Amino acid sequence: MASIAFNSVSKVFPDGTKAVDELDLEVCDGGFTVLVGPSGSGKSTALRMVAGLEEASSGEIRIADRVVNDIAPKDRDIAMVFQSYALYPHMSVEDNLGFALKMQHSPSRTERVLSVAGRLGIKDYLARRPRQLSGGQRQRVALGRAIVREPAAFLMDEPLSNLDAKLRVEMRAYIARLHQELGTTTLYVTHDQTEAMTMGDRVAVMRDGRLEQVDAPQVLYDRPANLFVAAFIGSPSMNFLAGKGAGAGKIALEHGGIVRYANGQVETGRDVVVGIRPEHLTAADPADAMFAGTVEMVEQLGADTLVHLAHGADNAIVRRPQGQTAAVGETLHVTAEPSRVYLFDAASGLRLR
Repeated sequence: MASIAFNSVSKVFPDGTKAVDELDLEVCDGGFTVLVGPSGSGKSTALRMVAGLEEASSGEIRIADRVVNDIAPKDRDIAMVFQSYALYPHMSVEDNLGFALKMQHSPSRTERVLSVAGRLGIKDYLARRPRQLSGGQRQRVALGRAIVREPAAFLMDEPLSNLDAKLRVEMRAYIARLHQELGTTTLYVTHDQTEAMTMGDRVAVMRDGRLEQVDAPQVLYDRPANLFVAAFIGSPSMNFLAGKGAGAGKIALEHGGIVRYANGQVETGRDVVVGIRPEHLTAADPADAMFAGTVEMVEQLGADTLVHLAHGADNAIVRRPQGQTAAVGETLHVTAEPSRVYLFDAASGLRLR
């Protein structure tokens, strides 16, 4: 096994597009780190640079103690799992699994293929061609082809995006269990924040080629560094109520006096954004409410209910437990505990204390 490290790594394409901008990130030995972000955030480019499929414009990429910038992909001791599975259509499952070992003239090829096929539950499909398999079975073959090589690290680029919702849930649990069993260093790319939060022991959030925040999933959720992370992590997204200086400060002051700075004084001239997660908004008496909104839509999700509110120019979502619903057109008064209210600087987007 081996760690993976980006040291001030940038990637600039010939047309001048900066896909990755001064990335500093380490995936510890045996760790499972997820790169997450919207399309164009640079996450796949970063992964491809580790694999050697893209050349870094500047900075160093290390796998274990080796700088691998100038090392050929085949000599980096990594295995990659692609979104498209990338299986050889004319080969059987068995031959797909063992292809890399065949190229290495490995004497234990058959034994290792059978062992991995048994672990992945695809032993009965060894004679089939990829076209005879379901999407989930193809993805297991793709995973098996990576596992059988026993590499120092796995690189996974959106491996579940072609699967339906039910299979995605099954396969992400499967991959997480495999990592627990194998302990192989894994760098995983996805645009799906739910996938990122449920799989990685660390999650790195990227935007426009830059790393916004990296931490344990729950830390990202509880202590987002800025507005972008707060909005991206969590489903549904955090509610944001814009306010200018004293107006926004008034909301917070009335709910615990949390707009305070180093000198102990309340700053009233700063534009701030108030953030509250849907599950932290609760019904309140009008006299005690933080704000009121008109119910525009109600989503029944079984275990809970999402109530969509219109509040002036802002919209908000309230997550209510099973049995607590609301009627469209109703006025709902809501509040939140002071510790559950976030404040962000409107200009920089940074979270304030």
